[in-house]
Amino acid sequence: MKTLHPDYRFHRIWEITPEWLRQRGIEVLLLDVDNTLTTHNNPNVPPQVEGWISSMREAGVKLLILSNNKAGRVAPFAEGLGLGWVARAAKPLGHGVRRACRTLGTSQPQLAIIGDQIFTDVLCGRWAGITSILVDPMEQETFLFFRLKRWLERKVLQDWKGGDA
Repeated sequence: MKTLHPDYRFHRIWEITPEWLRQRGIEVLLLDVDNTLTTHNNPNVPPQVEGWISSMREAGVKLLILSNNKAGRVAPFAEGLGLGWVARAAKPLGHGVRRACRTLGTSQPQLAIIGDQIFTDVLCGRWAGITSILVDPMEQETFLFFRLKRWLERKVLQDWKGGDA
């Protein structure tokens, strides 16, 4: 189960501070979209996320959207925030992380991935050899597939003793 455990866990993305990242040598964040930066399929972000993105930029943290969604969803969302993006990232496979590294001209030790799903975001971080940060989903999905996946995630996290922030 350790492979499925995140390195760190936060309730919301805006609880992660530039200082916290700096202490861990993290300079680049790969960000999931749905239920991490905004609710599912929502083109807008909450004010807390806008403020968080601004504070990260001011601190010199590089940000890039890494999503399994299609470019039609990811591009307008990312561009509206002034962020680069990689769509169809095929998380949990590492292809998207490698594409992000090339896009940003950075190496993996400086990277962390932030997302709300264990079986895509956390596992992607593990397989790519980068720090994984799990955030709680912004809203609960109603589809049966997501409800089953969330139930499995709760089971995985029952014995997690990682870096709560």
